[in-house]
Amino acid sequence: MTRFDWPALMRAGMQGLRLTPDQFWKLTPAELQLMLGQGAGAAPMSRARLDDLLAAYPDTRKGAEHGRE
Repeated sequence: MTRFDWPALMRAGMQGLRLTPDQFWKLTPAELQLMLGQGAGAAPMSRARLDDLLAAYPDTRKGAEHGRE
């Protein structure tokens, strides 16, 4: 079980985000995390997306794109 650092979360929510105590305690941990900018990054590339990129941009031998082998 993951423990929360409540003092740090309360500081971030009430001082950093200027939430009232009532607003802070009504948030779910996921909502607070999103408001703090965590987890907002791009998702890692999936295997399907990698396969799409490989099909769109296949590897070629050096010089092959200029008519040389």
